[in-house]
Amino acid sequence: MNMYSDETNFRNPLVLRRADPWVYNHNGKYYFTGSVPQYDCIELRCADTLDSLRDAPRTVIWRAHKEGEMSEHIWAPELHRINEKWYIYFTSAPKDDKWNIRPYVLECTDEDPITGAWTEKGRIILPEDSFSLDMTSVVHNGMQYVFWAQKPNEEIGSCIYVARMKNPWTLDSNAVMITKPEYLWEKQGFAVNEGPAVLMHGDKVIMTFSASDTGWRYCMGMLWAYKDSDWLDAKSWHKISHPVFKSSAGQEMFGPGHNCFTTENGRDVLIYHCRSYKEIDGDPLYDPNRHARAQIFEYDENGLPVFGEPEGER
Repeated sequence: MNMYSDETNFRNPLVLRRADPWVYNHNGKYYFTGSVPQYDCIELRCADTLDSLRDAPRTVIWRAHKEGEMSEHIWAPELHRINEKWYIYFTSAPKDDKWNIRPYVLECTDEDPITGAWTEKGRIILPEDSFSLDMTSVVHNGMQYVFWAQKPNEEIGSCIYVARMKNPWTLDSNAVMITKPEYLWEKQGFAVNEGPAVLMHGDKVIMTFSASDTGWRYCMGMLWAYKDSDWLDAKSWHKISHPVFKSSAGQEMFGPGHNCFTTENGRDVLIYHCRSYKEIDGDPLYDPNRHARAQIFEYDENGLPVFGEPEGER
């Protein structure tokens, strides 16, 4: 159980049946999106508190195409505010080749991303054209960077890369691999590093990621670099050799991962998805009960997050 659960003001699950959750705090409002179980659209909701997100109205701001690009596997949308405009990064594939997935981006120039008009900026062209997903963005010292997962080949599995951006839909540097599956806990079912999420704290930039298949063995790993280092130099990044968040020892919560970060009442909050059962019939990717959850966390003496274990329902 999270030692800070008595100080939180939100229920768990935070939002039902939303894997790959993303929370963005802007002007005192919490915006939420995530993968809908049908993987066929992108929706947004907004609330004044984290707890209110569960019952907040849902607005579909974009639907999958009926065929061709962006017609299948609409995964892991993320809402970002960049240069006074809204962007949503997401993963998709064509219906006739649904595992040929790539990152895409939408743009909204209106003030309200829920009522505003969204336009397709299209696929983000990467230096290597291969299976790629889960793009996230961070602006540091006036420069935008993106992190994403990509398979250089089937033998290695999916790895995480970083690049600098010219604008929110165009790369402006080489793609640099900063982590690949190398430990046993990253290779359960599949060799996977995916779902990067960035947290700035103290003198460090911290990047968490998810590893292994999407069942109960799914877990989170972590890298860090100094903020003032060269993020495009793989040697700047330091990888923790063990998972930093995994299924609870009490066997209550299973497969935590694909997280993001936010704050509430001055406390840092981990947002992630998790299941409340271990055994799954069929492919876990299509089991709809990965609920979005939240819990407060602290830092160790080195300024790195200590997440504890995924807490039970409350």
